[in-house]
Amino acid sequence: MHLVKKVSKELGLTYKELGEKIGYTESSLRQSVSKNMMSLQLEKAINMQVQISNLKKEVQTYKFFKDAIKQMANN
Repeated sequence: MHLVKKVSKELGLTYKELGEKIGYTESSLRQSVSKNMMSLQLEKAINMQVQISNLKKEVQTYKFFKDAIKQMANN
């Protein structure tokens, strides 16, 4: 599966939304998929977006635990 398709599906984003996050147009992402080609710059941008998404999830997990510990300490 093409990286653009895989990441769009994994992150629940349309090509337009993914493009906005990484600085590409929807049409350039579609063209990359249709030609089954990808520049190194696009690949790196997509991989960085995946890392950002994973880090945001990790931060949310830490916030949840921090809030739970605060709640327990206040009781």
